[in-house]
Amino acid sequence: MTPAFTTTWLKLTSLFLIVFGLIVALGAHPLTATPVTWLADLIVWPFDGTQSLVAPETRLLAAISGGVMVGFGTMMWLVVSRLLATDPALTRLLLVEATLAWFLVDSTGSLVAGAPVNVALNTVLMLAIVVPAWGLGRRALPSPRPAP
Repeated sequence: MTPAFTTTWLKLTSLFLIVFGLIVALGAHPLTATPVTWLADLIVWPFDGTQSLVAPETRLLAAISGGVMVGFGTMMWLVVSRLLATDPALTRLLLVEATLAWFLVDSTGSLVAGAPVNVALNTVLMLAIVVPAWGLGRRALPSPRPAP
Protein backbone atom coordinates (compact mmCIF):
# COMPACT_ATOMS: atom_id res chain seq x y z
CA MET A 1 0.00 0.00 0.00
CA THR A 2 1.20 3.48 -0.75
CA PRO A 3 1.61 5.89 2.16
CA ALA A 4 -1.15 8.13 0.78
CA PHE A 5 -3.57 5.22 0.43
CA THR A 6 -2.71 3.94 3.92
CA THR A 7 -3.30 7.38 5.43
CA THR A 8 -6.63 7.79 3.64
CA TRP A 9 -7.75 4.25 4.54
CA LEU A 10 -6.91 4.70 8.23
CA LYS A 11 -8.65 8.09 8.35
CA LEU A 12 -11.77 6.62 6.75
CA THR A 13 -11.68 3.74 9.23
CA SER A 14 -11.40 6.22 12.10
CA LEU A 15 -14.40 8.15 10.75
CA PHE A 16 -16.34 4.88 10.57
CA LEU A 17 -15.51 4.23 14.24
CA ILE A 18 -16.65 7.72 15.23
CA VAL A 19 -19.95 7.49 13.33
CA PHE A 20 -20.61 3.94 14.51
CA GLY A 21 -19.81 4.96 18.09
CA LEU A 22 -22.30 7.82 17.87
CA ILE A 23 -24.97 5.43 16.60
CA VAL A 24 -24.26 3.01 19.47
CA ALA A 25 -24.37 5.88 21.98
CA LEU A 26 -27.79 6.84 20.63
CA GLY A 27 -28.93 3.46 21.96
CA ALA A 28 -28.90 5.07 25.42
CA HIS A 29 -32.20 6.79 24.69
CA PRO A 30 -35.35 4.80 23.84
CA LEU A 31 -36.35 7.21 21.05
CA THR A 32 -33.05 6.71 19.19
CA ALA A 33 -32.28 3.09 20.09
CA THR A 34 -33.84 1.34 17.07
CA PRO A 35 -30.66 1.02 14.93
CA VAL A 36 -28.67 -0.37 17.86
CA THR A 37 -31.51 -2.71 18.80
CA TRP A 38 -31.46 -4.11 15.26
CA LEU A 39 -27.69 -4.47 15.43
CA ALA A 40 -27.91 -6.33 18.76
CA ASP A 41 -30.57 -8.61 17.29
CA LEU A 42 -28.37 -9.33 14.27
CA ILE A 43 -25.28 -10.02 16.39
CA VAL A 44 -27.08 -12.21 18.94
CA TRP A 45 -28.34 -14.67 16.35
CA PRO A 46 -30.94 -15.51 15.24
CA PHE A 47 -32.43 -12.28 13.95
CA ASP A 48 -35.77 -12.68 15.73
CA GLY A 49 -36.63 -9.37 17.39
CA THR A 50 -36.16 -10.62 20.94
CA GLN A 51 -33.29 -8.28 21.88
CA SER A 52 -34.12 -4.94 23.41
CA LEU A 53 -32.29 -2.07 25.02
CA VAL A 54 -34.97 -1.21 27.57
CA ALA A 55 -33.08 -1.93 30.80
CA PRO A 56 -31.35 1.16 32.22
CA GLU A 57 -28.06 -0.71 32.65
CA THR A 58 -28.16 -1.79 29.00
CA ARG A 59 -28.73 1.80 27.89
CA LEU A 60 -25.87 2.90 30.14
CA LEU A 61 -23.54 0.36 28.53
CA ALA A 62 -24.61 1.60 25.08
CA ALA A 63 -23.62 5.13 26.11
CA ILE A 64 -20.30 3.97 27.53
CA SER A 65 -19.33 1.70 24.64
CA GLY A 66 -20.41 4.28 22.07
CA GLY A 67 -18.32 6.89 23.84
CA VAL A 68 -15.29 4.59 23.93
CA MET A 69 -15.68 3.95 20.18
CA VAL A 70 -15.89 7.68 19.46
CA GLY A 71 -12.78 8.22 21.59
CA PHE A 72 -10.85 5.43 19.89
CA GLY A 73 -11.82 6.73 16.44
CA THR A 74 -10.82 10.27 17.40
CA MET A 75 -7.50 9.09 18.83
CA MET A 76 -6.85 7.10 15.67
CA TRP A 77 -7.62 10.15 13.49
CA LEU A 78 -5.22 12.31 15.51
CA VAL A 79 -2.43 9.71 15.50
CA VAL A 80 -2.72 9.29 11.72
CA SER A 81 -3.08 13.03 11.06
CA ARG A 82 -0.43 14.38 13.41
CA LEU A 83 2.04 11.61 14.25
CA LEU A 84 2.31 9.45 11.13
CA ALA A 85 4.40 11.93 9.14
CA THR A 86 6.96 12.44 11.91
CA ASP A 87 7.06 9.01 13.56
CA PRO A 88 5.54 6.21 11.47
CA ALA A 89 7.05 3.49 13.70
CA LEU A 90 5.30 4.88 16.79
CA THR A 91 2.09 5.29 14.77
CA ARG A 92 2.31 1.63 13.82
CA LEU A 93 2.93 0.57 17.41
CA LEU A 94 0.00 2.59 18.78
CA LEU A 95 -2.50 1.48 16.14
CA VAL A 96 -1.54 -2.20 16.04
CA GLU A 97 -1.18 -2.72 19.80
CA ALA A 98 -4.33 -0.80 20.75
CA THR A 99 -6.36 -2.56 18.06
CA LEU A 100 -5.15 -6.02 19.06
CA ALA A 101 -5.84 -5.28 22.74
CA TRP A 102 -9.41 -4.22 21.87
CA PHE A 103 -9.85 -7.21 19.56
CA LEU A 104 -8.77 -9.79 22.15
CA VAL A 105 -10.91 -8.40 24.97
CA ASP A 106 -14.00 -7.64 22.86
CA SER A 107 -13.91 -10.92 20.94
CA THR A 108 -13.33 -13.02 24.06
CA GLY A 109 -16.24 -11.28 25.77
CA SER A 110 -18.39 -11.78 22.69
CA LEU A 111 -17.68 -15.51 22.65
CA VAL A 112 -18.45 -15.81 26.36
CA ALA A 113 -21.69 -13.88 25.81
CA GLY A 114 -22.72 -16.21 22.97
CA ALA A 115 -22.28 -13.69 20.15
CA PRO A 116 -19.84 -15.26 17.66
CA VAL A 117 -21.20 -13.01 14.90
CA ASN A 118 -19.59 -10.09 16.72
CA VAL A 119 -16.23 -11.89 16.59
CA ALA A 120 -16.55 -12.06 12.80
CA LEU A 121 -17.40 -8.34 12.64
CA ASN A 122 -14.52 -7.57 15.01
CA THR A 123 -12.15 -9.53 12.77
CA VAL A 124 -13.10 -7.43 9.75
CA LEU A 125 -12.54 -4.19 11.67
CA MET A 126 -9.29 -5.43 13.21
CA LEU A 127 -7.92 -6.35 9.78
CA ALA A 128 -9.05 -2.99 8.36
CA ILE A 129 -6.76 -1.28 10.89
CA VAL A 130 -3.89 -3.72 11.44
CA VAL A 131 -3.18 -4.67 7.82
CA PRO A 132 -2.53 -1.10 6.59
CA ALA A 133 -0.85 -0.06 9.86
CA TRP A 134 1.49 -3.07 9.83
CA GLY A 135 3.70 -1.58 7.09
CA LEU A 136 4.10 1.82 8.75
CA GLY A 137 7.58 2.68 9.95
CA ARG A 138 9.18 -0.54 8.82
CA ARG A 139 12.71 -0.04 7.63
CA ALA A 140 13.45 -1.01 4.10
CA LEU A 141 15.93 -3.82 3.75
CA PRO A 142 19.30 -2.64 2.48
CA SER A 143 19.82 -3.37 -1.17
CA PRO A 144 22.45 -6.01 -1.82
CA ARG A 145 25.85 -4.76 -2.90
CA PRO A 146 26.92 -5.73 -6.37
CA ALA A 147 29.73 -8.24 -6.49
CA PRO A 148 33.11 -6.61 -7.22
